[in-house]
Amino acid sequence: MLTEDSRRRDFPSLEGMTYLNTAAEGVPSLAVGEALAEYFRDKQRGMDGRDAHFRRWEEAKELTAGMFGLSPAEVTICSCSSEAYNLAALALRLKPGDEVVINDLDFPAGATPWLQEGCPATVKVWRSRQGALRLEDLPPLLGPRTRLVTVSLVSFFNGFRIDEQAVLATVRKHSPALMALDVTQALGRIPLKLQDIDLIVSSTHKWILASHGGGLVGVPRARAEDWRVPAGGWHNLEDPFGAGRCERAVSRPGAASFTVGMPNFPAVYAIRAALDYLRQVGVAAIHQAAQPLLLACLDEVKRLPVELITPVEPDHLAGIFAFRHAHAADIHRRLRERNIHVMSHAGRLRVAIHGYNTSADVERFVTALHEASQEA
Repeated sequence: MLTEDSRRRDFPSLEGMTYLNTAAEGVPSLAVGEALAEYFRDKQRGMDGRDAHFRRWEEAKELTAGMFGLSPAEVTICSCSSEAYNLAALALRLKPGDEVVINDLDFPAGATPWLQEGCPATVKVWRSRQGALRLEDLPPLLGPRTRLVTVSLVSFFNGFRIDEQAVLATVRKHSPALMALDVTQALGRIPLKLQDIDLIVSSTHKWILASHGGGLVGVPRARAEDWRVPAGGWHNLEDPFGAGRCERAVSRPGAASFTVGMPNFPAVYAIRAALDYLRQVGVAAIHQAAQPLLLACLDEVKRLPVELITPVEPDHLAGIFAFRHAHAADIHRRLRERNIHVMSHAGRLRVAIHGYNTSADVERFVTALHEASQEA
């Protein structure tokens, strides 16, 4: 994706480092740092800086809409994906007898709002088998009382990628439920097909290479009334400063309902710069460059004495794979000593490959992993 010169210019912190941990934290380009400095300059203008703030807000929404395949009016930016899901839980106004389907490959943000003691709905778990969510296991969990099915396009845990349109068709066939899709581990790394998804959510500090403090939300216009969040605020309200402001509050429908207060403008500046960078490079070009590296790395890891926990069917691979090793913590420590960065947790090692990675990164990692496995 990048030439040697452009990689060094745009991502100088990667010099001498093998960084295969974008699924946890993306490394932003210098353009994002410049955007944050621009925010500070605009903020120093006081109230006059708000015109610039809101211009960047609209630009960030337009770029997000392009990524989601929606219009700018159908997207917004809140503070994080966890906030988005908690607001979604409010919007559903669940009652006893309602049902929500979660799964065991999801990040807690998308699963835990429905597990809180105050949630009256019955939660059903779509359980993975051999690291995959099998489509045939979903219909028995669906029925006339199913209100929501929430799932990640790509699992943070092992990188398994669902067929989102097949899942959506199954949900539609067997229930009246809405479908929420977390694209955090996919946005900016693989081309997306998000037609007719009812709620789209993404964090901003991973594959899109922006900052913390952002949560991208997409709601198609046809589903706007299903996501009217009953939360206090002002940006999310129809008439927050009207004559009846102390008598009643009416939330705006759709994506606009998920921005309850003043936007996190530093994050907005970073998001706009990061998405603009990805737009110029092209997500399809990123995928074309990074996917052969992922497959080559996976092929080498499969030769080692590890327990692969990621299904290896090409259609279900995005930018992540994971494996277990009895001495994972020790291996992780040895890799870090060589300035090689992957994720390690509870015996699991996770590798994430993005467009700024190179074949040299893969070679260094595989060589070091082989040596560390022998030394452990």
